[in-house]
Amino acid sequence: EALDKRRLGELIDLFTNISFATTDAKDLLGQVYEYFMGMFADSEGKHGGEFYTPRSIVKLLVEMLEPYKGRVYDPCCGSGGMFVWSEKFVEEHAGRIDDIAVYGQELNETTWRLAKMNMAIRGIDADIRRGDTLTHDQLPDLKADYIIANPPFNISDYNINKAETHKWKYGIPPTGNANYAWLQHFVSKLAPYGTAGIVLANGSMSSEIATEGDIRKAMIEADLVDCMVSLPAQLFYNTQIPACLWFLARNKTETTKFRNRSNEVLFIDAREFGTMISRKQRELTDNNIASIADMYHKWRSKEQFAEYKDIAGFCKSANMQDIRKNNYILTPGRYI
Repeated sequence: EALDKRRLGELIDLFTNISFATTDAKDLLGQVYEYFMGMFADSEGKHGGEFYTPRSIVKLLVEMLEPYKGRVYDPCCGSGGMFVWSEKFVEEHAGRIDDIAVYGQELNETTWRLAKMNMAIRGIDADIRRGDTLTHDQLPDLKADYIIANPPFNISDYNINKAETHKWKYGIPPTGNANYAWLQHFVSKLAPYGTAGIVLANGSMSSEIATEGDIRKAMIEADLVDCMVSLPAQLFYNTQIPACLWFLARNKTETTKFRNRSNEVLFIDAREFGTMISRKQRELTDNNIASIADMYHKWRSKEQFAEYKDIAGFCKSANMQDIRKNNYILTPGRYI
């Protein structure tokens, strides 16, 4: 009788919301682990997002990139959620887990331990190093087929290793904001046909502060930007500000699977998507994720491109002339 009724309700909600439709003990333990990671991130407030990216955002990145085979890299991997969903994606599409190799780096020692634990619980073989990626890259020779990352937004207290001149070929990032240091680090890590999906603050799409506008222009002219997605607000535990997704491609020429997308960028506006799962938290639904990912797949696919069409208010395939007219600003609302 002394039991807190609200706590009892939360316990019932827990068992209602977790699917136990599995006979795999590792998978079940992993589900429970992920649940508590999410609850901890929520209770930690602004610090929660330092180690945990909400599941719906991770799922969207993975569904868009489709990491079937190759090396998957996250240089600010937090507790390793990106790796978990990459492995789930391969399993769900009848692929072989042995076909992907996982690499990561994490600065915070406690978070690094959480990532190692997360991988061990799920039986994922991952090479996760500890250290500051921008000053001490622990995987200097790695070239990744897929990069999936959520670096800390707008971080001002950071440094770069200026000796790594190959990373800063588009410009030295400003001292007050690491966004363009991260973007250039990702580019430097891509294999010849590698692709990257990155979560960044909205300001990264239009900022002209210090060298940021020049770096963005140089990256666009180098034809590295493949797709931009605007996300709704309230998706994150640690900030209420809306964010965006950058999708980078090392080479956009024709392959066996993809059409030639040279000098084209797909813009998607998903600001009205999502559903509130609490008073302060929004989540992208499975239908939302499918709508965004399907549009990207049709746009870049050799076989499906005939099915792609611009949709007012949602998506637009823009060319380099369109982007130059907009002064190299990559905010989807400018184009759709």
